[in-house]
Amino acid sequence: MNQEQRDKIDRIKQHADRKIWVTFRKEGIHKYPAAATDPALATGDEYDVSFLGVPHRHIFHFRVWIDVFHNDRDIEFIQFKRWLEKLYAGGTLELNFKSCEMISDDLYLQIAQRYPDERSGLKWPKMVRTAL
Repeated sequence: MNQEQRDKIDRIKQHADRKIWVTFRKEGIHKYPAAATDPALATGDEYDVSFLGVPHRHIFHFRVWIDVFHNDRDIEFIQFKRWLEKLYAGGTLELNFKSCEMISDDLYLQIAQRYPDERSGLKWPKMVRTAL
């Protein structure tokens, strides 16, 4: 490899988009009250989701990522994951009867408070829900 090739690789590496991401799960009871009465949801046919209007169990699967600015543990991902899990275990955040989007918004606010302004590339947490 010649010097020009090494310089190019170094430039790419220096400007690389760096992120860490973690995953965790949280059991919760969920309810979508409108599903029981909204004609668009309580359709009475194969598209009927009126059962969502009563409390039911979900396992919420979180995948959260955040920008980091260097490659030497800018944010230690194990600590990041433990902190996120503690937000729910300690009662700082609660699932209640919120939608996935509402839960995501609540979590984002906690992350933005802990990692303010300099984290302008912070990504919104994503989650999927699985009814059991």
